[in-house]
Amino acid sequence: MSKQSKKLSPREYVKAISEVAKLSFRTAPGAVSMKLMGAVITAVLPIIVTYFAALTTTALVEAYAGNPDAGRRAIIFVLITAGLGLFSTIWQSIDQYVQQMMRYRVEAKVGDAMYIRFLSLEFWQYDDKDTADLYDRAQRFSQFYAYVFDRLAGVLSQLITLVVALVALLLVLPWIALVVVFAVIPGIYIQFKLSRAQVAHWNKNVDVRRTKSYIEWNLLQPKSIAELRLYGVVRHLLDLRQRLRDKDEKERLVQERSYIGKRLLGDALETGAEVTALIWIVQQIIVHAQPVGQFIYVQQIVSRALGGANGFVSQLSTIDEDLANLFDYQQFMDMPVQKKSELVLPAVPEEISIKDVSFHYPVNDKRVLKHINMTITRGQHVAIVGENGAGKSTLIKLITGLYAPTSGNILLDGKDLREYAPETWHQYLSVLQQDFVHYSFTSVKDNIYFGDVSKAMKPALLQEATKKAEAEDFISKLPQKMETYPSNWMEDSKGNKGMDLSGGQWQRLALARNFYRDAPIIILDEPTSAIDALAEARIFNRLFAKSNAKTVITISHRLTTVEKADVIYVLKDGEIVQHGSHAELAEQQNGEYVRMFAAQLKRPKPKR
Repeated sequence: MSKQSKKLSPREYVKAISEVAKLSFRTAPGAVSMKLMGAVITAVLPIIVTYFAALTTTALVEAYAGNPDAGRRAIIFVLITAGLGLFSTIWQSIDQYVQQMMRYRVEAKVGDAMYIRFLSLEFWQYDDKDTADLYDRAQRFSQFYAYVFDRLAGVLSQLITLVVALVALLLVLPWIALVVVFAVIPGIYIQFKLSRAQVAHWNKNVDVRRTKSYIEWNLLQPKSIAELRLYGVVRHLLDLRQRLRDKDEKERLVQERSYIGKRLLGDALETGAEVTALIWIVQQIIVHAQPVGQFIYVQQIVSRALGGANGFVSQLSTIDEDLANLFDYQQFMDMPVQKKSELVLPAVPEEISIKDVSFHYPVNDKRVLKHINMTITRGQHVAIVGENGAGKSTLIKLITGLYAPTSGNILLDGKDLREYAPETWHQYLSVLQQDFVHYSFTSVKDNIYFGDVSKAMKPALLQEATKKAEAEDFISKLPQKMETYPSNWMEDSKGNKGMDLSGGQWQRLALARNFYRDAPIIILDEPTSAIDALAEARIFNRLFAKSNAKTVITISHRLTTVEKADVIYVLKDGEIVQHGSHAELAEQQNGEYVRMFAAQLKRPKPKR
């Protein structure tokens, strides 16, 4: 997938414009119709005003020369001009409202569609750099989609202004109209060349801007400041940010500078055309006694024609960049989404079977898991252990259906997991991963409730979940208890400021969310790494208690956690090298399990 946006052929250009127009019209047909009407009015009205201004000037000169009828005509022309001005003012106010309404509707529709597409992609694409690059470019276009139609209307208005002005010139000075046409062509060509170069530059520097954004984000995070200062990297990151900014912005400015001479030449041609027209009409007034108002007429019409041409170029060059990026947006929106089955999983499976499963990520051919075989029965308490990189978290992603095996099958009561609609499997799962979500924008209570938003909030279940997660104590000490925002950057509607939580407190909150879900299958990936050993022991005593009928699958590096499991699977380099109970594995002195937990096996157990 190339970083470079596709250059548009004339046919593709027209197609891109029509796509924007069609979406805008489907979203707000009335507003679009008014916008198009406004484009015509905006273009034609100044020409009409100019015509009456010229008539007024001629009438005033005639009145000064003693023509009594000319004075009355001048007053009528002034009233007409004032009426047109009033109409223009009223229309601008209406047009501004219509423009804002249309932007809102189009932004809402396009933004929603892009969120839905992004959240429906195949899971592996979130780890794919090409997808991320395409998304960045598509997002850039989507953010300005609502403005593109405004610019299209502007392009149309400027084009109408140019055409009407040239027609008006043709009626008076045909050869001047031709001079103006030839004078604006170089400027249009130069601006198009520059805009294409700027699009290419933008796409070439996607990674540069992304890196700069990451640096800026970290520099402004209060939680990052301590490490940045202690390690003395603040100045280093500021310098790196500056180099990246210069690489992006200075290259763009160099491009701009390289076109200055060409643009000046274009401007000189336009100025020459205007001066030629004015000198010609002055001679016509002096030598051939043409009406004085023709000077105003020609001066204004030539100015309108050149202004329309420049406006047309300016608007079209801006839209040229956006339309070139439209293909990135369309390519992103055409990306295949996750295929979903309609088959409903009828009940909690009695058995989860992993049959000869191997897996490698789509962006890498190296196998992360190799020939995994495992059976988990309903109500069984299972632990998965292994060193970092052994494939534990990847195995969880396969069991939850986020990824599909490269080979082999994951079966639910004998039927392949892929045959079921994912949401009907997920409804039976409570999953807590290492990189769980911190919902800093809402209250502690909502952080727990987000475990199951399919039903109305249940206060009793909230209390039970916080108790199971050992979160009651710290929540009771928060300023607003359950209503506290877990971030000191937030405050509630009453002005109560939030409070930052420690890593262990956040983990307890995530555990409470997991328990609030109250699903029959609990999957925990290093769920208590930031929680003290005694609290962890109490949590897992409840989880692995014989009275707990839920299926529990956990990943942990703590012996006090895994030793309570019914069965322990030991992974090494993507393969299961041992499995059995803690007692059985501890007896195998030369096994991987004993090697991993040697220090903890010798350590006296904490008093409970």
